[in-house]
Amino acid sequence: MSRGTPKPLSGFPEFLPAQREVERQVIEALSRTFELHGFANIETRAVEPLDQLLRKGETSKEVYLLRRLHEESEEGHAGMGLHFDLTVPFARYVLENAGKLEFPFRRYQIQKVWRGERPQDGRFREFVQADIDIVGQGELPFHHDVEVTRVMLHALGTLTSPDSIGLPGFTLQVNNRKLIQGFYLGLGISEDDGGVENTMRVIDKLDKMPEAKIRELLRDEAGLSDEQVDQCLALAAISAEDDSFADQVRELGVTHELLDEGLDELSALVRACAPLGNDRVRIRAELKIARGLDYYTGTVFETRLDGHDNLGSICSGGRYDALADDGRTTYPGVGISLGLSRVLVPLVNKGLLVADRTVPSVVLVALPDEESRVASDAIADSLRANGVPCEVAASAQKFGKQIRYAERRGIPFVWFTDRDGNHQVKDIRSGEQVDADPQAWLPPTNDLKPTIVRTDNQ
Repeated sequence: MSRGTPKPLSGFPEFLPAQREVERQVIEALSRTFELHGFANIETRAVEPLDQLLRKGETSKEVYLLRRLHEESEEGHAGMGLHFDLTVPFARYVLENAGKLEFPFRRYQIQKVWRGERPQDGRFREFVQADIDIVGQGELPFHHDVEVTRVMLHALGTLTSPDSIGLPGFTLQVNNRKLIQGFYLGLGISEDDGGVENTMRVIDKLDKMPEAKIRELLRDEAGLSDEQVDQCLALAAISAEDDSFADQVRELGVTHELLDEGLDELSALVRACAPLGNDRVRIRAELKIARGLDYYTGTVFETRLDGHDNLGSICSGGRYDALADDGRTTYPGVGISLGLSRVLVPLVNKGLLVADRTVPSVVLVALPDEESRVASDAIADSLRANGVPCEVAASAQKFGKQIRYAERRGIPFVWFTDRDGNHQVKDIRSGEQVDADPQAWLPPTNDLKPTIVRTDNQ
């Protein structure tokens, strides 16, 4: 072992126990919500063949390669890399197991991924994502787009509830690639020479660049006229929390069959999801969202965390009509991915969220002397049999020191037994001490697991 204190590794966040408890409860809440909606859980391997990982060319510089210390091959690696998202491995999983899956296949996956990008606030080299997808075989009706959106809104609503985790609010922004593609085609922008795709990529940068630069890129890279640029920016400026956006689009005077289809789909989705909105979780049609990746074909999502615009989109995804293709059958899907670490690490590191105890223990069984350890262990076993997490004091110190030991860890109750075998349990928060039976005693439900403590400056 090397001497000295090791330094943190940039981009690879680690939590202290009370912080990890926040992440653990978030994962539990998400899993519970996804399972309530009938999504099955899977976990895929950490590595994938490079030919699969590099299908998205723009991510090639971010892939971590798998390499043995004494690798002697010309490439210097084993032809495999760590997955940088959960979509690529899921596509491979569907193809490998298509004959054993029932379609439409609904899955959720909460797992670590690795991406070699520059670490910064909300961006890491190792992080946790939570994905849900519905995949069809040959076809997938549009109502599944609505379903995935509603499930994620339900999940975000659970995470923001003061009775649950109490995260800040979210705005789930939605658009439809058919809408914007049809609008551009209606403007006369060519699809054959990449004009439509280039326009979408440029418009997708509106949150990152000033409008003057976007205008320049639309003219120079997408080849648009000034009139077409004005119309594209007018479309991108439309935003609404109801289906009134459709009338605003039609007022721009552009017509196309694909535009009508996109307007109908997006209107239906917004109307179906409106009942799930509240003051902490909102859905908004945001027509500047295009999502830069080419494989999105319909609904697209981005999500913002209230008060933390610097994090960018923390939950994104969309409809893809060719998630996977085995040469005979195409597997269309729709999915959305929540960047769990992207949301939690900044909040936890700033002290905005933490658990009220560093251990799961509800009870510390006091130890009168070392000769009593067997008896104290028996009491702890009785409590555990009732589902009460507990531990026995580490040493037979004075009771005052044992109580302070519990206080430092946030353990709310201390169990005492006198020489006559009488039991009492003390709530060290209130000072109340009462008689109790270790085979029957249960704490208040709210004390059974650590509580998430939130500050008011989220």
